[in-house]
Amino acid sequence: MTDVARNRRPGPRLEEVARAAGVSRSTVSRVINEEPYVSAKARDAVHQAIGALGYSPNQAARTLAGNRANCIALVVSEQGSRVLSDPFFAGVLRGVHAELAGRRVQLVLMMTQQDDEQDLVGYLAGGHVDGVLMVSLHGQDPLPLKLSEAGVPIVVGGRPLVGDGIRYVDSDNFNGALEAARYLVSTGRRRIASIAGPRDMAVGMDRLNGWRRGMAEAGLATDLVVHADFTPDDGAAAMADLLAREPDLDAVFVAADIMALGALRVLHNKGRRIPDDVAVVGFDDLMIASTALPPLTTVRQDVEQLGRTMTWCLLGQLAGEEGLPPSLLLPTSLVIRSSA
Repeated sequence: MTDVARNRRPGPRLEEVARAAGVSRSTVSRVINEEPYVSAKARDAVHQAIGALGYSPNQAARTLAGNRANCIALVVSEQGSRVLSDPFFAGVLRGVHAELAGRRVQLVLMMTQQDDEQDLVGYLAGGHVDGVLMVSLHGQDPLPLKLSEAGVPIVVGGRPLVGDGIRYVDSDNFNGALEAARYLVSTGRRRIASIAGPRDMAVGMDRLNGWRRGMAEAGLATDLVVHADFTPDDGAAAMADLLAREPDLDAVFVAADIMALGALRVLHNKGRRIPDDVAVVGFDDLMIASTALPPLTTVRQDVEQLGRTMTWCLLGQLAGEEGLPPSLLLPTSLVIRSSA
């Protein structure tokens, strides 16, 4: 057994249910499998013990398989409609799936909601999965820390804002944004705005700080900033706000390609020529960047590699490998196209 398995705090075992109910292990098994020849009194006692202990019948299968579910969960801290429409999450999912290929490990995709967090913790810590991958954390989300404290191996995609010791994999958002800012300055742009990501996400903070660093190096102002969520509509609203505040802005760094699509739409509608009047640089280099009008200059992060590396780290934990890094930072690069 690996150190990880020894350190896990699994849910109650079949023997504990039997002890609480005052019956044999085989009786508990017959009740769970709805087999006959169990008295009503014993059946009621077993059900009461299961409820009191929070036992999941699926744990019996784990016991027979050596305390492994052969399943991991990918938890996305967003609404389902957002997850299914955002190409970033699709890229992460492709990377996770690719890394699991041939390993006989199942993947469960879960989306979190604030009102079901306790149920989610109970499920993930109850022996149904061997480990958890998490992406798109917001603010003080307690889920990673709760799972870690419950002994569940976890790897987060993106730097978590809370929970020292939580293993994570991230892209180099700060230096990617810094490179974008330096590039815009090198093309002669001087009134450069930024559509930043959410205030409660490390990715938004790091990309904004990288842009600010680039502006400071050039002695340029950093007052033209609007925070937005990672959606095209929020990108459009932010672009409209910036143009109302500063009609003569000549460039904008957008913290995500999907927001840049909305920004491009507003600039077209306002009659601004891209890049002649306003240069636009995004971040991610998703497929939508190369098909945008005009094709989007952007900072490339390998989203699929992010998913693959997260999965590699989690599988390493489950295998009890030593020397795994507490965090990994994947490189970024600037991809120059027609928008800037």
